[in-house]
Amino acid sequence: MKTKRDWRWKKLEQMTALQSEKMFALRQEVFIVEQDCPFADIDGKDSQAHHLLVWEGDSLIATLRVFESYQEYDGKSSIGRICVARSARKYGIGKELVQTAIDYIGEKFSNKEIQIGAQFYLKRFYEELGFSQVSGIYDEDGIDHIYMCYSAY
Repeated sequence: MKTKRDWRWKKLEQMTALQSEKMFALRQEVFIVEQDCPFADIDGKDSQAHHLLVWEGDSLIATLRVFESYQEYDGKSSIGRICVARSARKYGIGKELVQTAIDYIGEKFSNKEIQIGAQFYLKRFYEELGFSQVSGIYDEDGIDHIYMCYSAY
């Protein structure tokens, strides 16, 4: 029998040392190791974000971060650092993760328009969740990206 998933929103200062360690380890595994993309994941912005952590028992299987007002996106809300552990993929967790963030922004923030910097190969994934492409392709750390927006509220 599968372990029940525990979905929790936390600010960085509300996390235990172990929770934050597991969050950074998962992001490192997905973004730096799997994608072979050395970049500065710890960018000094996590303390300003709301983090969604998805646990199966003691294992962190997915995470993302949300900003109410992201300066780089002209103050729009933003979702980023979206990642799912390899062992948890193919079960729809990614879509549920992003939809949960969209719903959170709709409920908690006054700023409802959301902008993301999406890896280009995931364009269809985000379109299925209601995002629209708003830029051409650009390179970020050697990976093709596009800006996408969501404004269904």
